[in-house]
Parts: sequence; C-alpha cells; structure tokens
Amino acid sequence: MTPHSLAFYMDVVASGAVLGAKPTDSPGRVTAILGSDFAENSFDDHSMWRDYGMAEFFWTRESPDHAWEGHHFTLQVHRLAHWGGSVVNRAIRNRYGRFDRHLRFGKLERLLRKRGVPLEDVPDVNAPAFTQHWQPASQVSVRVFRAHDEWRQRRRSDSRIGDVHAIHSSVSAEEVAWSRERYGRQDLMSGASRMNRGHPTP
Repeated sequence: MTPHSLAFYMDVVASGAVLGAKPTDSPGRVTAILGSDFAENSFDDHSMWRDYGMAEFFWTRESPDHAWEGHHFTLQVHRLAHWGGSVVNRAIRNRYGRFDRHLRFGKLERLLRKRGVPLEDVPDVNAPAFTQHWQPASQVSVRVFRAHDEWRQRRRSDSRIGDVHAIHSSVSAEEVAWSRERYGRQDLMSGASRMNRGHPTP
C-alpha cells in the first residue's frame, strides 16, 4: 500500500471526517467536497444515503418538510478487495493517490499509535468473524475481518483475515458502553468455551 493511501485512512480515524466532510454535514456540504458522482438511495421519506464508491454518507429527517440531518458515514474498505482502487471517489484519489486492495489492520493500528491516536477494543455483534476497534476522541470505529464463516468457506472470498472491513463515524461513547455491556459477556463466554475445548482465545 502506498504511504499516501494509508495516510488517508489515518486521517479519517484521527479526524472523524473524509476530506473534511463530517458525519453531521448536510448533503450539499458533502457533495461540495466529494463531488456529484454518487448513487442516491432511500427506503422512505425519512432516510437517505449517497454512495460515493468506497465512502457512503447517511442522513435522516423527521418529515419531507424538514432538512436532512447527517447521521453517519461508512468507508466500505472491503469493496477494494473485489473492485480495486477504481471504486474510490475521484476527489479522494486526487488527494491521496493509488489505493491497494487490502488495508491491514495491524499496520494501521501501529501507525495510529505512533501518531498518538490509540484504538480501544470493543465487543462486536458479529464476533468472532469480526472485531471492532474504537477511537474515543474522533468517535471512529474500525471493523476488522477475523474469520471465514461457513458460507465464505464454500465460495471464493477476496477478504483476508486481518483486513480492515469498514470504518464508521460517528460511534458515540454511549454506543460503545452499550456494546460492552451487551456483547462483552458474550465474548467472555465464547472465550471460556474455546479454552474448555483446548483452543486459546485469539
């Protein structure tokens, strides 16, 4: 991976924004930053998201009479494994250059730590297939692919264990506390079960 594209992910995790576009920004503000090349999707009059390739921004509103309010954004990093760097929005590529098909979490975590941007482990609802890692100051969450489940084993998968699957913002401290309360005990029981079967907890 080129240093420039890795710098993009580091900047997002550290700042909680994509080229300055924050999860709370309006559709117009995000379009002004990322451009008009997007696919717009909606299930109803109260929610909407725009797909910029790897980056997706989401909005909600009370009714059609109200303005859209920014809810969150997601970087669908796993799309790179299948589609390559062409899936990345042009504005991002113009700033950071070429993007590789895989983002290794271990490398990203080490470089973030050197920058003074540590990540905390958070229990994930989809464990053990995924782990979640949270940056408190920016409220960014990084989801990492950890295990092939049965359906993936029956088909060709582009994902590699240890790849970053997605990056989300924003994830509040309250959401993290809820995940720790709800799924932390589940992780402990799962770990104890693995130990009882003679398998160490990863």
